[in-house]
Amino acid sequence: MNDPETIQFREAVPTVEDYCQLRALAGLSAKTHEAATRALPNTVFGVCAYQGSELVAMGRIIGDGGCHLQVCDIAVLPRLQGQGLGKAVMQRLSDWMQGNLPPSAYVSLLADGEAHRLYAQFGFAATAPASIGMYRRF
Repeated sequence: MNDPETIQFREAVPTVEDYCQLRALAGLSAKTHEAATRALPNTVFGVCAYQGSELVAMGRIIGDGGCHLQVCDIAVLPRLQGQGLGKAVMQRLSDWMQGNLPPSAYVSLLADGEAHRLYAQFGFAATAPASIGMYRRF
């Protein structure tokens, strides 16, 4: 990680504005202010990484807190990608899951592109052919 001492990790949920901006800058699908306003308070656990006051990386766990959860919003600013920030966010999420979820919890995620390589390091595996991930976009 480039200048690790300048990166501060917090167990937190980003502001709506920071969330929408980081998603867009990191190349994730855009979310409206309304959607983010509804979604963020429902975070089960979140991690934010700041460089000064700038949000540079984030990740969230959403769900019911016991049976079904999903890792989402793993995002890193492009200028800091490839330096271990995504892995550091995932490590913090994984540590929280390990210490807080019951053994029967089912945690899922969607891996875009080569991100499956990162998630595999934390025990996530493809579900196919036993099950197939599906989605519906509005």
